[in-house]
Amino acid sequence: MPGTSFYKRSNFVTHLPVDCLYSPSHFWLMDLGGGKWRVGFTKFATRMLGEMVEVRFEKAAGDALASGDIVGSIEGFKAISDLYCCGDGVFDTGNPALATNVETVGEDPYGAGWLYEFTGKPDAKCVSLDVYRGMLDATIDKILEKQDAEEH
Repeated sequence: MPGTSFYKRSNFVTHLPVDCLYSPSHFWLMDLGGGKWRVGFTKFATRMLGEMVEVRFEKAAGDALASGDIVGSIEGFKAISDLYCCGDGVFDTGNPALATNVETVGEDPYGAGWLYEFTGKPDAKCVSLDVYRGMLDATIDKILEKQDAEEH
């Protein structure tokens, strides 16, 4: 993944790809050209989900998509979470490598651990890295405030 930006807040540290868009629900979107987008979880999302054990896709190649549609689910030891579409268009494919090695989502979220690809247009709520950094700051600050309140 070319070009990353260092991010640190409290005890969370990561490198965020600079050329991606980011959704408020902590997905990244990489422009592959020709209206094709690759989508994956950010490192923050994988940390919140914990260890993952299975990914399932409900959509098939050629299925129409709208922002917010459920494209599948990911199961972890903590919970099962839906995978949402971050744009409007057509579902191309889920990452076939995840069928045999779902751990890649957590180990390499911005590379081999991508989730799915679609052709179309990203949701208008998807933002640049700079805006996402602010969203991440606010999310982490909320978590810290809640932890602090629970301790007192």
